[in-house]
Amino acid sequence: MLSLREILGRIARGDAGPAETLAESAARIAEREPQIQAFASRPEALQPGTGPLAGIACGVKDIIDTADLPTQMGSPIYGDWRPRADAPIVMALRAAGATVAGKTHTTAFAFLDPAPTFNPHDGAASPGGSSAGSAAAVAAGMIPLAIGTQTGGSVIRPAAYCGIAAIKPSYALLPTVGVKPFSWSLDTLGLMAASADDAGLALAAITGRRDLDAPAATLRGLRIGIHRQAYAGAPEPAAAEALQRFEETVAAAGAVLVAHDGPSALAEAFDAHGPLQDYEATQALAWEYARHRDDLPPKLRSYLDAARATTPAQYDEARRRSRRGRDAARGFFAEVDVVVTFSAPGEAPATRDSTGDSRFNRLWTLLGVPCATVPFGRGGRGLPAGIQIIAGFGRDAQVIAAAKGIEKLVERD
Repeated sequence: MLSLREILGRIARGDAGPAETLAESAARIAEREPQIQAFASRPEALQPGTGPLAGIACGVKDIIDTADLPTQMGSPIYGDWRPRADAPIVMALRAAGATVAGKTHTTAFAFLDPAPTFNPHDGAASPGGSSAGSAAAVAAGMIPLAIGTQTGGSVIRPAAYCGIAAIKPSYALLPTVGVKPFSWSLDTLGLMAASADDAGLALAAITGRRDLDAPAATLRGLRIGIHRQAYAGAPEPAAAEALQRFEETVAAAGAVLVAHDGPSALAEAFDAHGPLQDYEATQALAWEYARHRDDLPPKLRSYLDAARATTPAQYDEARRRSRRGRDAARGFFAEVDVVVTFSAPGEAPATRDSTGDSRFNRLWTLLGVPCATVPFGRGGRGLPAGIQIIAGFGRDAQVIAAAKGIEKLVERD
């Protein structure tokens, strides 16, 4: 995989120029794209920008508006539709000097019907969803940075399946204007990169928040809450073994591990994610459903058929449970430095017909708190497994620092 920090280091030392590093990414895309199919569209050439990320090629999920490339949303309904303006996140990328290397494949409207993308580790396995193209493009070494979105688990889960790092920042840290909504209370932008170090560096550059390029946390004395999310069901062996290995490794490094089950309000908030998303999705996709229902893929069409039964009263109760969960989360996160749990139920599903399950991600998306995933070994089928690091709202730098510290420990292990 390509290291964003190493690329920028080469440029800073004069070993390469931005045009040269972009040309290297373009060559890798040309080589790997026929096998991976990560991109829905690409520009004819990659032109360097000016700024801290000059020379960095970035993939942009194809539900995010771009003025110079189509935004097709994984659906024939939008064909070669071309927005008039870039979304603010794309403008922020360009302002930081990054170059859009292409629009990455998404599941249709960021739901569950699979994208055409292949997992670089196993062509028969799922790359995850809905940010499949973004995760696979980074994992295949085509680009060092990609933008995804998460409504349930669509940044953290595909990153874990493809063996890369990712961060879903605190809700609204990155603007979702110009991003096709699915559930406006939940939709969050996120970054994917080869490492948490790269993701933190990129997030700092894009937002102008230097503290997000946080130094790696010292694990000795770090209070880590281990939260197994019993309310979300049992993990598969690969995920359970990864978390167990994590506990053993960080304990040996001096971290303080705390079994951290959390209050019942968190489980109730987890249950609120479904009706909250259902009610908002029927409105976010009202035009597509009313005018093009037969053009929607089968899983999304069936989902919207059922979601229309969600009542305003159910939605209001879901919102109340969400607020109670966010109130309870403040105390939950205050007791430890970070919380660690599963990134995904297990290894990537052994079929490309599935995008996997977001059950270990939904609560954190609903709470709006920052999450990161880093690879932590492999499962029984030889595919990557990851662990998810979480902290309270606004503590993005703390999550990045802990993820970096864990990465350093894995490198030494």
